[in-house]
Amino acid sequence: MSKQHDYRVTVRWSGDTGAGYRGYVRDHDVLVEGKPVLKGSADPAFRGTPERWNPEELLVASLSECHMLTFLSLCARDGVVVTGYLDAASGVMREEPGNSGRFTEVVLRPEVTVADPAMAERAEALHKQAHDTCFIANSVNFPVRHEPVTTGS
Repeated sequence: MSKQHDYRVTVRWSGDTGAGYRGYVRDHDVLVEGKPVLKGSADPAFRGTPERWNPEELLVASLSECHMLTFLSLCARDGVVVTGYLDAASGVMREEPGNSGRFTEVVLRPEVTVADPAMAERAEALHKQAHDTCFIANSVNFPVRHEPVTTGS
């Protein structure tokens, strides 16, 4: 039996300054009830504020987080004890003519530490299963590659 999960997010922008494309502010807030406000903007390449999160970064972060959480769940269920996880994820977006663009790939580079070096091989294998079952990776139309490295502590 399938389950449906609903997510509600409010994006609030304060309004146009009347200065046209070059002058309007891209800064906005992303709100979810009961959570801290996320300060958003456009990518600086599109006149956004560099100190704020942009949608492209959030997409890469979503893929990285989803893979990690799925992977950790699989490891816990399989008895693989993970003691550390770090992912230096990156994404490539290509601009297209007509003010369009799309992501062409995201690469996840999880560095995983397991409690027992004998678990390293099993942990490596679980990355494929995590990718196949990650909700976010299953929702995008571009490749999400993995370059995991696993070590024992």
